[in-house]
Amino acid sequence: MLLFNSLSKQKEEFIPIEKNHVKIYVCGPTVYDDAHLGHARSALAFDLLRRLFKTDGYQVTFVKNFTDIDDKIITKMTESKQTLEEIVTHYITRYKEDMHALGIEDADIEPKATESIEDILNFIQHLEDKGFAYVIDDGVYFDTSKDKEYFSLSGRSVDETQNQSRVESNSQKRDLKDFAMWKFSKSGEPAYPSPWGKGRPGWHIECSAMIKKHLASSGDYQIDIHGGGADLLFPHHENEACQSRCESDQKLARYWMHNGFVQIDGEKMSKSLGNSFFLKDALQVYTGEVLRFYLLSSHYRANFNFNEEDLLASKKRLDKLYRLKKRIIIDKGSSVNKSFKAAILNALHDDLNISATLAVIDEMITDANEKLDKEPKNKGLKKEIRSNITFLETLLGIGTMNAFAYFQIGISEAEKRDIETLIKQRDIAKANKDYAQSDAIRDTLKAKQIQIMDTPEGTVWEKIQA
Repeated sequence: MLLFNSLSKQKEEFIPIEKNHVKIYVCGPTVYDDAHLGHARSALAFDLLRRLFKTDGYQVTFVKNFTDIDDKIITKMTESKQTLEEIVTHYITRYKEDMHALGIEDADIEPKATESIEDILNFIQHLEDKGFAYVIDDGVYFDTSKDKEYFSLSGRSVDETQNQSRVESNSQKRDLKDFAMWKFSKSGEPAYPSPWGKGRPGWHIECSAMIKKHLASSGDYQIDIHGGGADLLFPHHENEACQSRCESDQKLARYWMHNGFVQIDGEKMSKSLGNSFFLKDALQVYTGEVLRFYLLSSHYRANFNFNEEDLLASKKRLDKLYRLKKRIIIDKGSSVNKSFKAAILNALHDDLNISATLAVIDEMITDANEKLDKEPKNKGLKKEIRSNITFLETLLGIGTMNAFAYFQIGISEAEKRDIETLIKQRDIAKANKDYAQSDAIRDTLKAKQIQIMDTPEGTVWEKIQA
């Protein structure tokens, strides 16, 4: 397997620290608001990676944290008059509901910053003992001048970071690049006791401490893969790598992976621009699987331009898989086609090359339909197709729905009952050879944007696609 390593800026062969075991840490959300499409894009990229490793036979330990103490959360507390626990519990629940709708499973371990305070304090204490930390009026800071490898991950220079650092700076800091590991609390803010004074952890220290607690290995590297959005490369991941390297004398991760931004009609998604697209809103209009397929359709490192025209085109591509699934109407397969499986895995092993993967799927669908046209009753063929689709369900998380239910999306339960009643009336008319009535009912259904098909298993129906 080849993965693009943000550290070396090139593809590298993946070699795990421990044979047949992969340790992955992905930065999760700060839980002060609902999940947006950027959260979904990142979660899907690493869900695909996790599924691929499992398909390859690896044991995977996957950790994704929740930042549950932060300036934004404190602001939300002030605005909403809710407690920290109320806010955090609500938005973690909402985040998981949205991710589950996309077919994304929970991580194996999901640590919270507030549940890791002791580990964070021990981490800072060790850095202080080694001479990397200093205390000023507003908190405990990391002295970046003592890390000769600072900027080695992001590849930035001092000049590039000065403007950003000045915004976060104060006159007591030794260097503009220095960052807070422990922030002393202001009146009315949540606070935890520490050797330096009551306060709360800085953002970067949380992840380093939780990785050490839950995943750290011996040797040169603590974990195999550290992932997150491209916006986290600097300063968050640079600072994580820095403090972990200095605290443990180990490199934090062998491979660093970053997914691209989500844009809406060309603009980087940002609340400050007023164009943030909440996932919950998208799920009101489209099913989770349709959104999953669309968001997976672009390479994970590329910036993703979200627009409904492309989404509908993506859905039509997914429709083809479900139309094939409808043709086979069989629950159990035999074994996946070896050439098909190999082609899919070869594509994904090339840094999750999704374009090549989808091209293989398109070719399989076309080939399967041509064979079914020639041999519509070939059970062996149908079982192989079923196995191919099951393989995609497991690896990509697509094709998981009942094929007939997929084409009935958007129809209410009351409407479904009315449709089924009309179909029964048509069946009776056909049995009585009242073909005029049968045709009239078909026309009525068509006027309701419902298409019916008579099959050996009975009459089936679907919503006419736009």
